[in-house]
Amino acid sequence: MSVQRADVVIVGGGIMGASSAFFLRKRGMSVILLERGLIGQQASGVNFGNTRRMGRSVEELPLSNRSREIWLKFRELFGDDAELLLNGHLRLGFKPEHEERMVRYARDADGFGLDMQMMSGKALRERFPYLGRDVTSGCYAPHDGHANPRLAAPAIGRAAVREGAQVFENTDIVSVEKEGEEFRVTAADGRVFRAPVALITAGAWGDRISASFGEPVPMIVKGPQMAVTEPVPYAIGPTIGAIADSFEQSVYFRQVARGNIVIGGGGHEPVDMVNRRAYVNPLRTLMKLAAAPRVVPALANLSIIRVWSGIEGYMKDSHAAMGPSGRVRGLYYAFGFSGEGFQLGPGVGDVMAELIATGATSTPIGHMDIRRFAKAEVAA
Repeated sequence: MSVQRADVVIVGGGIMGASSAFFLRKRGMSVILLERGLIGQQASGVNFGNTRRMGRSVEELPLSNRSREIWLKFRELFGDDAELLLNGHLRLGFKPEHEERMVRYARDADGFGLDMQMMSGKALRERFPYLGRDVTSGCYAPHDGHANPRLAAPAIGRAAVREGAQVFENTDIVSVEKEGEEFRVTAADGRVFRAPVALITAGAWGDRISASFGEPVPMIVKGPQMAVTEPVPYAIGPTIGAIADSFEQSVYFRQVARGNIVIGGGGHEPVDMVNRRAYVNPLRTLMKLAAAPRVVPALANLSIIRVWSGIEGYMKDSHAAMGPSGRVRGLYYAFGFSGEGFQLGPGVGDVMAELIATGATSTPIGHMDIRRFAKAEVAA
């Protein structure tokens, strides 16, 4: 029987796990990173690619800001390019109540460095002339942007290997157990990995592992509905998201440097967790195609060339489980980021490495403590 040992074993090789492995190595700890498929193959590689801070809960902004600093040094730190474009994020509204929501958020998030600017419909069309006449207000965050999720996590994973992390891809994990002072992680092929510290960054599968340690969480899995258009001349600078009266009517999009426009929104679909499959509902694509021209009329003339989905874990309160276990010494979690984990990923890895190595973190993450769910059950 093959047994591998390290200071920390990480289960889940998305952007959270890869970043954690990288920053743990930077702190001198030996690391084993385990991934069922390929690094970044699941939610980290199929999401929309937003690196926005605007719109996040105010509690999450310190972590988001910490992550932004890492994104700004992506090539320097990880030795590769993730196609990061910092052209801003634009949130648009069609009703007075939409404007009120944006004004309220801008006030609440003041002081976190987003430098948000409220704009009237007229001012928006003067600055962004491709916007439709129905847009009545908007909020612009000039320092936000987007990146390519297909490139980011694999680049961080390769950097972790260069730093000395042991990365095992195509390694299906069947059990994670605590034996004495060590965790025993067993693969389907019989290999065993041992460490005194275990970090669970398994995304939509994280709740199964936490439940096995007596810490269930209210998480459901969903498949986002994504599409991309044919390439056209580059014209749309910021990432754009339009406020909708229902999630099914929502639409958001970004244009990449080569000209294609990535479109998200239109709701989610159930996923097949047994076979690890997510599916695109053509009706969702049609919803996006119907909603997008209201924001940018020229989108009505474009053709969709590819659609895709993925498997994401959504918490009931939209906050992840991040931090130490409330029951098992040496066990840590970072999963359930509810479709908003891509931008946070590098920062999560940095924070978890700091927490594991020193026992504390300079970035507040108490609102994501997994013990809040146990308290909620007792209160109920």
